[in-house]
Order: sequence, then C-alpha cells, then structure tokens
Amino acid sequence: MSEPPASPAPADAFHLTPLDIRKQEFRKSLRGYEPIGVEDFRMRVADALERVIRERSVLEERLSALSEQLRAFRERERAMNEALVAAQQLRQDMRVAAEREAQVIKREAEAEARRILDATRAAEAEGRARMQEAERMYAGYMQGFRALLERQLAELRALEGHGG
Repeated sequence: MSEPPASPAPADAFHLTPLDIRKQEFRKSLRGYEPIGVEDFRMRVADALERVIRERSVLEERLSALSEQLRAFRERERAMNEALVAAQQLRQDMRVAAEREAQVIKREAEAEARRILDATRAAEAEGRARMQEAERMYAGYMQGFRALLERQLAELRALEGHGG
C-alpha cells in the first residue's frame, strides 16, 4: 500500500489527477471507514475530477480560440483605422492638389482672357484706324470726284455758252 506524502506540499504545488485518486490506497484501521463507501467515493471524486478537467480543457480551447479571434478582430480594427486615416489624408491631399490646380487653371484662364482682350482691343484699334483711313480716302475720292464733276460741268457750260 502506498502512503500519503509525509509533509503536505504547498497548495500551489499540489497536483491531483483522477488516476491519483483511483490508485490512492489507505491504511486500514480497526475502526476505519467502510472500504466500499470509501472506494465508491474515490471513484465518484475521480469521475467528477475527470469531468472538471475535460470541461476545463474545452473551456481553455474555447478561450484560446476566442482570444485568437479577438486578436484578429483587433488587428482588423487597427488595419481599418489605419486605412481610414490614410483615406482621410489622401482626400485632404487630393483636395489641396485640386485647389492648387484650380488656382493654376484660373490664373492661366485669366491670363488667356487678358491676352484675348488685348488682342481684341488691338484689332478694334486697327479696325478703327482702317475705317478712318477708308473714310479719309472716301472723302478725298468724293472731293476729287466732285472737283472733276464741277470741271466737267464748267466745261459743259462753257461749251454751251460758245455754241449757243
């Protein structure tokens, strides 16, 4: 028969398995407990301990799986937060770039408008100058034509006056 340990081990170091319970033997004494009752109790305690160990093992596996799932969810959350921050930064960068590009386009359009306006004004001034030149030439032509007509008329009168 095996004896229980002479000095009890600290509670943290004590490790009891169902097999330890089943194999534990006790000394018999004259007025001891009924062996069948003790044996029955040992078997029930061993069965209960086995059940608790199995449940604990299942719970530890579940805890491990849930911990891993939680870690994965936290990693996804971190990645999503990083992606959101990156998207917000990209949006801000794009907005700034678009505003800069809009300012460049606006300045170019204003410069082009000024160039077109200057060219139009120059064309208008040239057109007015040409028109004034044409009017001056027309007035000169009319004055010369009138003078020609008056000379012709004077000659006709002179011819009428001599022949008449």
